[in-house]
Amino acid sequence: MTADWNDLRVFLTLSREGNLSAAARRLEVSHPTIARRIKALEDSIGARLFDRLPDRFALTAAGEELLADAQAMEQAAESIHRRSAGLTDTARGTVRLSAGEAMTGFLARHLPRLRRNLQCIEFELTASHMLANLSRREADLLIREQVPDLAGIVTRRLGRVAYAVYGGPNLPVGDRSRDTLRGLPWLGFDDDHNYMPGQSWVFDLLDGARPGVRVNNWLVLHEAARAGAGLAVLPCYLGDGDPALRRIGPVLQEVGADQWLLVHRDLRALPRVRAVMDALVQLFRDERASIEGLGAESGGPLRVSGVRS
Repeated sequence: MTADWNDLRVFLTLSREGNLSAAARRLEVSHPTIARRIKALEDSIGARLFDRLPDRFALTAAGEELLADAQAMEQAAESIHRRSAGLTDTARGTVRLSAGEAMTGFLARHLPRLRRNLQCIEFELTASHMLANLSRREADLLIREQVPDLAGIVTRRLGRVAYAVYGGPNLPVGDRSRDTLRGLPWLGFDDDHNYMPGQSWVFDLLDGARPGVRVNNWLVLHEAARAGAGLAVLPCYLGDGDPALRRIGPVLQEVGADQWLLVHRDLRALPRVRAVMDALVQLFRDERASIEGLGAESGGPLRVSGVRS
């Protein structure tokens, strides 16, 4: 029996998705193509791999046995794909960078600086809460606030983001005491996103009450604060310099988030990836230098306390 890798890839996708529609969307092919590939694989192996249930495709015993070998082949194919990307010694091509929506906005504002010496490299920026799969090259670089426990991932600390309370210029704040702040309208994240930095601080201020307006996105929170809908804890790189916002009090010393640059070990020496990594590190260093030039009282949008490999 010689199984076609394309058929095995369809088999793996269907085993993960559980139905033809989802597998077809994942692979960007038609339902008949999925069915035809599975039938060809079953004919080649001489065994039925799925039970066709009314609501899903379930692996048979033969399918379960094939699954481990197919997964090993997939990992080998992904490794070849990553390593083949490093055969070139020129800093050209596309680098895909994934980060949260607020950090992606920060990077977008600094693209001219990032690309100053990288005109031969194309950038793809993706804003997402989800962790892109570096092994499958869904992204080449990630910037995240936590380091995932994943094999083959190399990390580099970029710095620490500062947070503060912001509101529209027409929102009456008064003496800025906790009692005064507690009596004002607040904006925050919904229950699915209350792990975001600053949300515990808001809950503590409000004695456990939830903000009157709740969102699932930093940029929506930013826009609501700009519109004067209430106060919000925002990253200082979003709030500082925005003429539609004013900072209420100093930087919140108890709120902060480290920023980590993640890359797969097979790609870190690829010239175009390495060039973008170096540009990102330099961007954070430049931000640190500009903040230190303003003095400690400003707090600064990015507190970069040591960049290291």
